Amino acid sequence: MKIITDKNEALELIKKEPKIILLCSDKLQADKEVVLEAVKQDSWALQYASKELKADREVVMEAVKKNGAVFFLASKELKADREVVLEAVKQNGEVLRSLGKELQTKEVVMEAVKQNGFALEYISKELQADKEVVMEAVKQNGFALKYASDRLQADREVVLEAVKQNGIILEYFNEQLRADREVVMEAVKQNGEALRYASDRLRADREVVMEAVKQNGEALNYASYELRIAIMALQELTNNLK
Repeated sequence: MKIITDKNEALELIKKEPKIILLCSDKLQADKEVVLEAVKQDSWALQYASKELKADREVVMEAVKKNGAVFFLASKELKADREVVLEAVKQNGEVLRSLGKELQTKEVVMEAVKQNGFALEYISKELQADKEVVMEAVKQNGFALKYASDRLQADREVVLEAVKQNGIILEYFNEQLRADREVVMEAVKQNGEALRYASDRLRADREVVMEAVKQNGEALNYASYELRIAIMALQELTNNLK
C-alpha cells in the first residue's frame, strides 16, 4: 500500500479512519493539523506522531482528554506537566501507578480515585491515611477500603460510605462493625446477601432481615433459623389467603 503524502487526502481519510495516520509520510506525521485530527478521532493515533508532536502540549492534551492511558506516549516533559497529569488521571486513575511521588499530589490523587477507587493502592501511606482521599475512593469502589490505613478501615463514617457502594465488603470488617446495626442496614440495602456476614444478633433482627430480603429474596437463607421459619410461615399464609 502506498505511503500517503498529500495533506488534504490524509485529512479526509483520517476523518473516516484515524489509523490511516500509520500510512502517512514522516512529514505528515509531524504535521500538527494532521495529528490533531487523528487524535481527536482516536487518541492512540498519538503513537504515530513525530517526537516533536508527542512533546506538543495541545496535541497531548487532546489525546489524554479522550483516553488517559495514552499519557505514556507523551514526552518526558509533558509527563511532568501538572495539567496533563490531571487530565490523564481524570480519564484513567490507573495512570497514578506510574507517576513519581513528586507528582502524586493530593489534588492529582483525588482526581484519580474519583475515577478509579483502586488507584488508592498506588499512593503514599500518608495519603492512604487521608480521610478525604479515602472517602472519594470508597464512593467509587467500596473494595478500595482495603488499601486505606488501618485507622480509616475502622472509621465508621468511611465504612458506611464503603458499604453504600458495595455491601458485600461487610465480609472483611471486624466483629464490632459487623454488629453495628446502621452499618449492616446500609450494607443489606445495597446487597441483601451481605446479611450473610452480619453478626448473629443482626441476622435475627426482623427489620434488618426484611431489608435484606427486599433487596434480594435469597438473603432469607442467611437469617436466623427462628426468623427464617417465621417469615416463611408468613409468606405461606399470605399465599393461601390470595
